[in-house]
Amino acid sequence: MRENQISEQQRRAAKKALQKAYKKRMRKKRSAVGYIGIPVALIMIAACLVSIVSDKVELSEKQAELDALRQEAQRLEAENAGYESILSEEDERTYMERIATENLGYAYPDERRFYDTSRN
Repeated sequence: MRENQISEQQRRAAKKALQKAYKKRMRKKRSAVGYIGIPVALIMIAACLVSIVSDKVELSEKQAELDALRQEAQRLEAENAGYESILSEEDERTYMERIATENLGYAYPDERRFYDTSRN
């Protein structure tokens, strides 16, 4: 019976030694993973932050471009409305007379125009 007790004690001692060695090895492994894992995680976080910032910058640039295009579209629509009103005029002669008098400074032969020359 003494043999069984010794072998049982030896088993317990061997089991404790194995557990101790396993825990020691796992501590080393965890610390190695920690030394590698933390920098990798920091690099991944930094990459995500850079990506987010660059997306925000690109979004603001595209928003400014969209605003400029909307203003241009409004200007072109107003210009187009002016052209449509010109085309919808029934009398082409009236349109030509208006352009000649307003833009080109023409006048009828019996018409007198007075200009204010005192403003310089």
